Amino acid sequence: MKIYVPADSAAKSLGADAVAAAIVLEAKNRGLEVELIRNGSRGMVWLEPLVEIDRGAGRKAYGPVQPQDAVAVLDDTFPSLGAVEDIPFFAKQTRLTFARCGLIDPLNLDDYKANGGLSGLTRALSMTGKDIVAEVTDSGLRGRGGAGFPTGIKWNTVLGAEADQKYIVCNADEGDSGTFADRMLMEGDPFCLIEGMIIAGLAVNATKGYIYLRAEYPDAIEVMNKAIVIAQNAGVLGQNLLGSDRTFELEVRVGAGAYVCGEETSLLNSLEGKRGVVRAKPPLPALEGLFGKPTVVNNVLSLATVPVIFERGAAFYKDFGIGRSRGTTPLQIAGNVARGGLFEAPFGIPLGELVNDVCGGTASGKPVKAVQVGGPLGAYMPPSDFDTLIGYEEFDAAGSLIGHAGVVVFDETTDMLSMARFAMEFCAVESCGKCTPCRIGSVRGVETIDRIAAGDGAAKELLVDLCDTMRDGSLCALGGFTPYPVMSALTHFPDDFDRKAEAAE
Repeated sequence: MKIYVPADSAAKSLGADAVAAAIVLEAKNRGLEVELIRNGSRGMVWLEPLVEIDRGAGRKAYGPVQPQDAVAVLDDTFPSLGAVEDIPFFAKQTRLTFARCGLIDPLNLDDYKANGGLSGLTRALSMTGKDIVAEVTDSGLRGRGGAGFPTGIKWNTVLGAEADQKYIVCNADEGDSGTFADRMLMEGDPFCLIEGMIIAGLAVNATKGYIYLRAEYPDAIEVMNKAIVIAQNAGVLGQNLLGSDRTFELEVRVGAGAYVCGEETSLLNSLEGKRGVVRAKPPLPALEGLFGKPTVVNNVLSLATVPVIFERGAAFYKDFGIGRSRGTTPLQIAGNVARGGLFEAPFGIPLGELVNDVCGGTASGKPVKAVQVGGPLGAYMPPSDFDTLIGYEEFDAAGSLIGHAGVVVFDETTDMLSMARFAMEFCAVESCGKCTPCRIGSVRGVETIDRIAAGDGAAKELLVDLCDTMRDGSLCALGGFTPYPVMSALTHFPDDFDRKAEAAE
């Protein structure tokens, strides 16, 4: 009997460790021989801890399970959810990047290979760097970290740069509120990220890689470090990887928790041991990045998607999506929502279908008032915009951005003036301080919104001017994108701002 209990952070926070211990103890008391596998999460957080048991006829899911349910689960008298793949939330997905997450033992390399792992790397080892870059370019893969920049163009720039040393840097500093896909991937399928980074190294002739991982993710840090050691011992990393004449070394570096270090140049400064402040561009990191050398800086999801492109082919991946947004995107749904979790789908799903149909609307049962997509710097989208298709250009046309694809739901009780104030306050707290529009503008933004809340309706015009200055004058996206939530709140929910003024009068 194989028993799967997630060791993912979300599952553990909901009691997965205690559930695993209770099931093992009950099995021991009964004299049952069981194999406990601590897999990753399937991404359906409202069902965690989600236990799966394979009694020889396939895996049956139970959840959410508590320690006191161990007897019923082993007896199969606890209500079963059936196969995970048949649960509607899961069945509606197109799992490419997250195909193995929750399915395998994250630290079992044989399990990884049995489910398609290393197939992409094996193919890439037979290709030239130019051909690898062309494959990524043809796939249409774009950066999943927020900017949506074409991955192939970035790689091609680094490939063409002349240098004695090049680097691959994985930006795993996942700091946006309501986002958890990076963490979930690293904890549930770490070899996938490693494989993607190696392929990137082969593409641009880089022999060294770094995973810049946030300190707030201790489980991900532990899993990634263990996976690197396993890969090294198996000849997947290091010199003569997989019996070839190629070399790629990899290590984890832990950040200190600054939100601005999610911006690539601040991240590089931090990686070098310097203060995490934004660098002016040019020069681009692709030409002068880590330690002044040509550097590929990609997000976890971008790099983790590379193996499936090489396993299945660029044409297969490009067949999904809409317009210039190709492939799938792992959407992370949180906030006041009935069914929160990770939902991987091709670009092109309408926002309203995701929120209302897939996720069941709000947890409170009250009407949805707004959805913020793209983290704390994303715009607030009202139900009138719910027909917007999830795609980079489509969201841009709607005055919004996809960012890291975090989706946070709010019901009708939410005060949007307070949310706009939070955006400015967040920027003020997290600003690196290098440029005036961000450093000073965010502080003045908080003060201006407080004036509006106190009844000064004329201050709304000042807030608009301030947002224009921050958007056009900030050195990086922290100050430049803060106007998105502020202006969208002011534009779509004017009553929340006017009501404050009327109350004061």
